[in-house]
Amino acid sequence: MRLEILPVPGIGHVTEGDDLAALIGGAAPWLRDGDVLVVTSKIVSKAEGRLVDVPADGPERQAARDEVLAAETVRVVAARGATRIVQTRHGFVMAAAGIDASNVDKTRLVLLPEDPDASARAIRAGLRKRYGVDVAVIVSDTMGRPWRNGLTDVALGVAGMDAIRDHRGEVDPYGNELMLTEMAVVDELAGAGELIKGKCDQMPVAVIRGYLTAPLPDDGEGARVLVRDASMDLFSLGTAEARAAGFAAAATLPDHPGSAAPDPTAVRRAIAAVADAVAPGTVFTQVTDDDVRAGLVATVPGWPAGATTLVLCSPPTPVGPFQLVRFGTDVQRLRTALAAQNIPSQLLPPPTATTAAATLAL
Repeated sequence: MRLEILPVPGIGHVTEGDDLAALIGGAAPWLRDGDVLVVTSKIVSKAEGRLVDVPADGPERQAARDEVLAAETVRVVAARGATRIVQTRHGFVMAAAGIDASNVDKTRLVLLPEDPDASARAIRAGLRKRYGVDVAVIVSDTMGRPWRNGLTDVALGVAGMDAIRDHRGEVDPYGNELMLTEMAVVDELAGAGELIKGKCDQMPVAVIRGYLTAPLPDDGEGARVLVRDASMDLFSLGTAEARAAGFAAAATLPDHPGSAAPDPTAVRRAIAAVADAVAPGTVFTQVTDDDVRAGLVATVPGWPAGATTLVLCSPPTPVGPFQLVRFGTDVQRLRTALAAQNIPSQLLPPPTATTAAATLAL
């Protein structure tokens, strides 16, 4: 495969209502069937009127920008200082919801296109109708990446080609079946186009030639297939936000035992995790033996029959009012540590046959 990346100069300033297909086709009459156009989302947003007026400077500008950001945000993923990583209603997770103040008048901000896939389809249809050329279109924007410095362009919308190249089920030269490999080829092509578009060169469109033999007969599913479903997202919050959510959850732990026996090793890990934080002399004893547990349960009517494991909680002696308050705090520390191991618990009164002051049913 031989790829060419070609600039499209001469598009000029784009304003609301401009026909992008006409501007691109007029500047690139040499387009061929099978070319892939990488179109900067900013000119798409300008043509679609996705701009807002803000003060040119001062605190009023920042206040206006914050208001626009809140309107474009579905969920704050992470925040540090003035930086906000948010999820947009499109599903994209990016800094400042993709709001941009570069290459635009100082009194305006550029928002992301309303529907980047629809924008890509419209440009593709316009080029086919006006110039009889069948191309694929990628609408791209710049994003940062977790754990990596620097920015790269990615696809927000696409028409005429699949967003993902699925290699699952293929066999590599060593005879290994590929089980997970799905390549986001439209992101790779968007990054390739950015190599010649640049940020200050006023080159908002690039053409990649040689990747496609022919575009899809229809527009395809679009770039929305690149948005990871929340149920599959292992990193749905920033570190600080995840810690805050954990603290909030710890303050409102549900009070019930689990439906299945916990792993005794996990319970020991939870006990060990709080060993240096509890008062000296506080003791947590895990009871896993069925006969011992049954004997203890028999001493206190009303204990949950479903509790498969008990932890006896004994305070240091002697015990005064302050020590009891501290002991209650230590028991809650253990409940939080158990919850971190996905082990629910219920606080129970102590069995009469022991010196424990409280019991946790797991």
